[in-house]
Amino acid sequence: MSIVSKLITPFHFTLNPPNSCPKFPFSSFKPLTIQCAKRTKRTGKQRYPSEKRKLKLKTADPLSVDTKLDGFWRLAKLQVSVSDDPGKDFLGISDALLQEIAKVIKFPVASMLPPEAFSVIRKSFDARKMQKEPTFVYTVEMDVSKLLKLEPRTWDFIAELEPRRGLIDHVPYEKVSGDLIGIINDSRKTSEATASVEGADHNSPGGSHKVPTVEKPKVAVVGSGPSGLFAALVLAEFGADVTILERGQAVEQRGRDIGALIVRRILQLDSNFCFGEGGAGTWSDGKLVTRIGRNSSSVQAVMKTLVRFGAPESILVDGKPHLGTDRLIPLLRSFRQHLQELGVSIRFGARVDDLLVESERVVGVKISDSKESLQFDNQKLKYDAVVLAVGHSARDIYQMLLTHEVDLVPKDFSVGLRVEHPQELINSIQYSELSDEVRKGRGKVPVADYKIVDYVDGNNSSGATKRSCYSFCMCPGGQVVLTSTKPSELCVNGMSFSRRSSRWANSALVVTVSAEDFSSLNFQGPLAGVDFQRELEQRAALLGGGNFVVPVQTVPDFLGKKLSASTLPSSSYRLGVKAANLHELFPSHITEALQHSLTMFDQELPGFISNNALLHGVETRTSSPVQIPRSAETYECTSLKGLYPVGEGAGYAGGIVSAAVDGMFAGFALAKSLGLYQGSMESVLGKAQNAGVANY
Repeated sequence: MSIVSKLITPFHFTLNPPNSCPKFPFSSFKPLTIQCAKRTKRTGKQRYPSEKRKLKLKTADPLSVDTKLDGFWRLAKLQVSVSDDPGKDFLGISDALLQEIAKVIKFPVASMLPPEAFSVIRKSFDARKMQKEPTFVYTVEMDVSKLLKLEPRTWDFIAELEPRRGLIDHVPYEKVSGDLIGIINDSRKTSEATASVEGADHNSPGGSHKVPTVEKPKVAVVGSGPSGLFAALVLAEFGADVTILERGQAVEQRGRDIGALIVRRILQLDSNFCFGEGGAGTWSDGKLVTRIGRNSSSVQAVMKTLVRFGAPESILVDGKPHLGTDRLIPLLRSFRQHLQELGVSIRFGARVDDLLVESERVVGVKISDSKESLQFDNQKLKYDAVVLAVGHSARDIYQMLLTHEVDLVPKDFSVGLRVEHPQELINSIQYSELSDEVRKGRGKVPVADYKIVDYVDGNNSSGATKRSCYSFCMCPGGQVVLTSTKPSELCVNGMSFSRRSSRWANSALVVTVSAEDFSSLNFQGPLAGVDFQRELEQRAALLGGGNFVVPVQTVPDFLGKKLSASTLPSSSYRLGVKAANLHELFPSHITEALQHSLTMFDQELPGFISNNALLHGVETRTSSPVQIPRSAETYECTSLKGLYPVGEGAGYAGGIVSAAVDGMFAGFALAKSLGLYQGSMESVLGKAQNAGVANY
């Protein structure tokens, strides 16, 4: 018998009727089983998000009745139809919203629920086509103790509530995160109490000792944008001697300088749409949306600080909060007044020309009067540290940093065009028959906006490239404005006021670019991105014919590669437009990506490709083209001690809120390095997050 035949055991079986015992040839026979390959379990970071959620729910301890009847419940995704809601400006508890709350907690009579027990913490508008009808979407917090006190019959219904991820969540205590000033005061009191206990001299009468007087550390904050202002606020509140050096002017004079630009075409090189108090975001839409965690402690601290200085409380609730230039100007005045009351010295028109460096450490700055064209009035000022919060348009600062061998890392950003439509057209595309309810920002529903993105596969000389093309900084009811900082360069942006009541809607239509794109135009080195921006801006200035006239082309003509007719649709840009072939601005692969994306956008928003849609060239300053490496813990520059790069200009933020958060964290880190703060940043602000590129 062969070896194979010995290994094979014959198996005989007969079919038996039901309930009868099978007859096997061997009494010790075990039933035949077929084993499949063992499935490998995903663990840790390998788990899918859905698996993580299920595991979290499975391992979570069930809530006891006592726990359910304590603290707060958060009810999300409550939808109220437009016809039943009081409108976008109403942030209270309506009867229709009470009915939705009653459905969630299964309470039979909505009218018996006391509105005082509920508070709206988020309200947004959803007009997506997949919806049966447009709705306002709410997130509501329910105060259980107040509810039971006002309506005891809800006891049984609350006791039956169970958490449902993303819909119903139990919060054991009210999450209180005050504004930044309150947070710092609490932190300082805690720190002082700890120091007094640890430093007490028990051998002296009364067990106390005298603390020697220490000279305040001197800090210069270069730039008064969101990151600079919040860094200065933190440091000043902790007791540092802070000086803000701003090359531009205060908002009052800055407004006059911008007026002179629009009316008389006089560009002040250091006081314009980019430079001056509040930074580039002051004359913009004032967007406060962010992708670094809307409900995080740090973001909430920034938002509540803005409210303290004059922003409307609605920004704490609105799903897409914004301020508008008209609200930003008085807010900045109030912010400035508070800083001055703290002893902060604010020097407008003070341009930083150089850093003072000794033994590879910054010990001060050299400044001049930015109003003077000749720099003969240089002053040398000594400081213990310098916070660099200059914004993404301070190209001379990047050049100056290279002379001190500061590491600058080229960073991806986006370039493109600013597309403008009649606002009525966007309202009609987004809202259909509901568009009549907009009423120039005073109606029941918000002025329509959009946010769209497309991913494009293309080719260039370096090979295959996949890039994203997306709408950016959309300004409903706004206008296109000039953001050039030199007469020979032309770039545009968008702005709007709080009501968003103009008859135009505009948005950047941009494509991501990287080192490969820079090198295609023979730009190399750490400032290759800056050179790339400048090249596009100079091309735009030539196409426009000079004098800040902007080259434009209708969307259909841009797609058809033909010059627009002499009769162009009206534009909100006030310095004049000129028909031009915008293909001449970009390398061909970028133009093709923009064309492809316009076609895709029209599929998502039918009517987007319109003869009334006008493209303006060129938009280049979406975010910083460089990043200045720094320590993740101390926020200090890794290549030059005593320098603290923050905000958009340093490559660590992408919008008003993220820049303010970055400045706030840097302020705490520097205060700790200077011995002004002893606690943990995460304990009061949560974990720091970098915004990345263009996260508006």
